[in-house]
Amino acid sequence: MIRFISALRAGGVRISLAESADAFQAVDMLGVGERDAFRLSLRATLVKDAASLPTFDELFPLFFDSADAQQPMFDMTEDMSPEEAQMLAQLLRQFGEQLRKLMEKLLRGEQLTQQELDQLAQMTGLNRAQDMKYRDWYAQRMMRAMRFKDVQEAMREIMELMAQMGMTKQRLEQMQGLIEANQKALEDQINRFAGQRIAENMSESEPDEANIDDLMDRPFRALSDREMDLLRKEVRRLANRLRSRIALRQKRAKTGQLDAKATLRSNLKHGGVPMEIKHRDHRLKPKLVVICDISTSMRYCSELMLSLVYALQDLVTKTHSFAFIDHLEYISPDFAGREPNAAIDAVLQRMPPGYYSTDLGFALEQFAKQYLDTVDQRTTFIMVGDGRNNYNDPALTTFQTLARRSRRMIWINPEPPMLWGSGDSDMLQYAPLCSNVVMAATLGELTEAVDHLLSQP
Repeated sequence: MIRFISALRAGGVRISLAESADAFQAVDMLGVGERDAFRLSLRATLVKDAASLPTFDELFPLFFDSADAQQPMFDMTEDMSPEEAQMLAQLLRQFGEQLRKLMEKLLRGEQLTQQELDQLAQMTGLNRAQDMKYRDWYAQRMMRAMRFKDVQEAMREIMELMAQMGMTKQRLEQMQGLIEANQKALEDQINRFAGQRIAENMSESEPDEANIDDLMDRPFRALSDREMDLLRKEVRRLANRLRSRIALRQKRAKTGQLDAKATLRSNLKHGGVPMEIKHRDHRLKPKLVVICDISTSMRYCSELMLSLVYALQDLVTKTHSFAFIDHLEYISPDFAGREPNAAIDAVLQRMPPGYYSTDLGFALEQFAKQYLDTVDQRTTFIMVGDGRNNYNDPALTTFQTLARRSRRMIWINPEPPMLWGSGDSDMLQYAPLCSNVVMAATLGELTEAVDHLLSQP
């Protein structure tokens, strides 16, 4: 009860101490044996307005529904004849160990263990998530980490091979139905776990203002909307600090070319002997091309990257900015005469996020056809994305052409290297074609990346 009330508060439901006491009193009077009566008593005492009802309805089953509410799974191996079992074992041997174990687990109707769920939560950042609207996204991320799509494809292949080996159509349809039921049950288990873990995190969160220093080191994927608002306000201060740091570094650096005329003039008093060498102060500012993935998984990272870049426009000659999900859009005009935050907000509203729609390869092809003239040997080309391409063509030849045409190709990726190449990630193919690949999963790391790239000649 206490954790449920804490989660409601973290979700934006205003609950006073008196209302909490009323809820406990109502439960004491009505008991918990009748689920509907229990739910209605809590809703009547804890929810004051209709706007809070969706939050209550979403969180209630995550705290109070029993494990019996989960969909059942079926062990298909129990009803198999010895011939069918031998046929299946023979077919399973052609797959790698990790994939085979997952397939066997599915065929036996075994749910994921708590240890397996905890490992997936750790890998995907679910343990830090505190915003229920990202529940489905984290569930999809967990299924991607466990290669769920690969398992589905492998099971389809198994069914086709068993048909070729003589299994009857009726038996195949029966097995296919059970496999689909088990897959659905596994998806439901993961989705339910994601919701429960987020709800637990919400119940344990502190209601007071987050510490900015802590938020600077918190992964983008674990930020709540409230925390992101705090970081948006922090970007201007960070930009001012970066500007001073970069300017001081440039002033101290002796990177200018030899100025022969100034050297001769300053050494006339020495009879023309060059005792004091002069350098030109002029240093060419970089030109930037920035392409940002603004799909759900990348939205916060790309937004903060664009905010930093446009807050530091006095340090660059020109910035051409682009955003993509399933297609590329030139977004530099959005920043003309606008504050960066207002411009970014307009872009994000025009290109709302969606699942499974990312097509980086198509975006690169669009860029090469329409905007290639923005790239030359003075251009620092910056990709901001996780390298995930929804199994579409990664357009590696086009990417290599862009990398060769530019001065430097920098890729900023918030995903840890251990996830590169997993699922629909093409990052291991893009990385060798880059001048530098930087992992930046937090605003602190992103700030250091921007500092480094703007400090380079």
